[in-house]
Amino acid sequence: MVDAKMLNKMSSAPGFIAALDQSGGSTPGALRLYGVSDTDYQGDEEMFRLMHAMRVRIMSAPAFTGDKVIGAILFERTMDGHVDGQAVPSYLWEKRGVVPFLKVDKGLNAEENGVQTMKPMPDLDALLIRGREKGIFGTKMRSVIAHADKAGIAAVVAQQFEVARQIVGQGLMPIIEPEVSIKSPTKEQAEAILRDEIAEQLDKLPASETVMLKLTIPTVADFYAPLIAHKSVVRVVALSGGYSTADACEKLSHNHGMIASFSRALAENLRVTMSDAEFDASLAETIDQIYAASVNKS
Repeated sequence: MVDAKMLNKMSSAPGFIAALDQSGGSTPGALRLYGVSDTDYQGDEEMFRLMHAMRVRIMSAPAFTGDKVIGAILFERTMDGHVDGQAVPSYLWEKRGVVPFLKVDKGLNAEENGVQTMKPMPDLDALLIRGREKGIFGTKMRSVIAHADKAGIAAVVAQQFEVARQIVGQGLMPIIEPEVSIKSPTKEQAEAILRDEIAEQLDKLPASETVMLKLTIPTVADFYAPLIAHKSVVRVVALSGGYSTADACEKLSHNHGMIASFSRALAENLRVTMSDAEFDASLAETIDQIYAASVNKS
């Protein structure tokens, strides 16, 4: 069973989820955005050390609390790390009031039928057990949809729900993330197929099982309203998908019941060279902006 207090916060509290889960493939780009060039470090260990330092700076900033940031998605190495001598998941929940999630997918397969499904996760059960023991509430796993191919999208959704059932079985809350690329030439058509496929899978869930959804902000505002209202859905969150913070927030503000789960857009204006005061002020401004788009709808 998932933690009741965390579930209550995740299902009803105003706010958004911070995505701090860049992994090996996306870390260099995230560091470049932060002002750390590829020549500033050597090897993966040093790269991840710099990335963890950036995440600690974010997680320990005064504005990063459960008042507006209700959850945070972590990379496995971040889950295993520490902030001020305390394990990250317990620090987030006990000190910040932020519900901790864990990214569990191992990356994407090559594109087939206009989509990229997730690579196999043979050690998933062991990771889920370790995460649960560390105080993790839920998980996140990402697939990518590039084209409106019905067979491809159906395969993505079926795989996501199959793994979600495994996650629920370990007492954790799955965030299902079938990302539709914002560059897709058939984005709107892909979203229509995706909505139907997700609804079909949701209708098959036992009454005792619930999930969360992380979706690209739809082309048509409130397009995912039926999914948001579904009895088996705890929350629907939006990914920024490459939009700037301003664009992502503007688009999100038109989607009622959908809150943010931004990664790049959260850290867009943060730089390694900032003083702590500058860093904290910039992050607070971005948190306010994303919170407003998640809570105040036009």
